[in-house]
Amino acid sequence: MDIKGKHVLVFGSGISGSAAARLLLQEGARVILYDGNTKLDKEQLLQDITGGRHAENVQVLLGELPDEVLDTLTLVVISPGVPTDLPIVEAMRAKHLPIWGEIELAYTYGKGEVLAITGTNGKTTTTALLGKIIGDWHPHTFVVGNIGNPYTSVVEEMPEDSVTVAEMSSFQLETIRTFRPKVSALLNITPDHLNRHHTMDAYIAAKKNIAVNQTEEDTCVLNYEDEVTRAFGEETKAQVLFFSSKRKLDRGIYLEDGSIIYHVGEPVEVCKVDELQILGTHNYENVMAAVAMAAAFGVPMESIRRSVKAFGGVEHRIEFVAEKRGVAYYNDSKGTNPDAAIRGIQAMNRPTYLIGGGYDKDSTYEEWIEAFDGKVKKLVLIGATREKIAECAHRLGFYDTVLADSFEEAVQICVEEAVPGDAVLLSPACASWGMFKNYEERGDKFKELVNRL
Repeated sequence: MDIKGKHVLVFGSGISGSAAARLLLQEGARVILYDGNTKLDKEQLLQDITGGRHAENVQVLLGELPDEVLDTLTLVVISPGVPTDLPIVEAMRAKHLPIWGEIELAYTYGKGEVLAITGTNGKTTTTALLGKIIGDWHPHTFVVGNIGNPYTSVVEEMPEDSVTVAEMSSFQLETIRTFRPKVSALLNITPDHLNRHHTMDAYIAAKKNIAVNQTEEDTCVLNYEDEVTRAFGEETKAQVLFFSSKRKLDRGIYLEDGSIIYHVGEPVEVCKVDELQILGTHNYENVMAAVAMAAAFGVPMESIRRSVKAFGGVEHRIEFVAEKRGVAYYNDSKGTNPDAAIRGIQAMNRPTYLIGGGYDKDSTYEEWIEAFDGKVKKLVLIGATREKIAECAHRLGFYDTVLADSFEEAVQICVEEAVPGDAVLLSPACASWGMFKNYEERGDKFKELVNRL
């Protein structure tokens, strides 16, 4: 699409929106940055995008979007945080305006090959590990997407032989059109973001979009032990590589007798799990997915093996913070839904004080409570979901709950009651919104409070 001199609307002024606006400016578009939040600072937004250059090609609109603006547009780029069923978005569709996401924009103007990962849980760890594997092997590697680095922010740096490793959320995948990774992965599917997608079918459909444009020349890595992803292996046109933590596969990658085995042709041992720096079956699955993607892309196994053994994990995901007065503190702020939080509690090997609760994404918490399995001494609850989770826990026979009025109070309760040999785990099973800007800020606050002790 030729956008030089054309009006392009960027809907959403956050990190992704600002990065998209900068790329559009570089490609010669006349940018209209729009956000419904009237409290934002127009001048600051303009400065962030232009740095004082070519400001005449940018217009910032806040509040209501005038109808006449739509008639001037060639393209709309919508940020992932903007629901696609808003009336204003429906009005854009009615005018037959092309609506791209930031990912589609970056893919259109980017260079090289793309390896992309999605799933309800494990995306960030798998993306970070795959980024390390590819980066250790190939000099022009970019790790982007939902992991915190907008795809559009690196497009102008890309040489022709670039390899982009991208973490994709369901929000980002809703708005792709031509996006086609050379290798994709759909790690697992459990209920999440139903407040946005409304139904599981819609959520699953968004996730499956990661492979919608792939062909038999591409590869899709799937979890054999997940019912949805296993069935998707019959739907996708891409070549399928399964991974499994529970059984030996005739073709794929699997866990057997404490070793990870890659079996495409002759079976090859990647490594033993006790050689890894990350723990837990869920992390072994993340390793298998990353290894399968790298191998499918052509990275030599010896290079993969070295990178996997050197990988130290991801911040905010079952991250050991410190041991204070005999109590171990773990930051699992990335556990933003019940399934992720189940994996957090399963990794604990001490009696645990658990901090949970936060923003309500219309999740249910029965499976999380049932997964406590005698490990949780007390559940300290915060945020909008605290009463909902407490009621669920009591209904299932777990009564050791306490409601805290603030995050700081929740941490203090754990500090005062935990004894040597215990653990304190922040694994909220909920998003951070309403109390924090994001899960990173929540995890950083937890680490700050612990390190002050």
